[in-house]
Amino acid sequence: MADLGLPEILIILAVLILLFGAKRLPEMARSMGRSLRVFKSEINRPQDDEDTPPTPL
Repeated sequence: MADLGLPEILIILAVLILLFGAKRLPEMARSMGRSLRVFKSEINRPQDDEDTPPTPL
């Protein structure tokens, strides 16, 4: 797999800013962080409680 250097990262960031706008990027990062936390908590949850309904956030 190719290593990403500084020029490649800058190009990716520029494309993201052009596609989504600078105002939406922090909101998207927060949303991804929340999703990752929920995913990790579901992965680490014991598997014996499959019959119980999930708790809403």
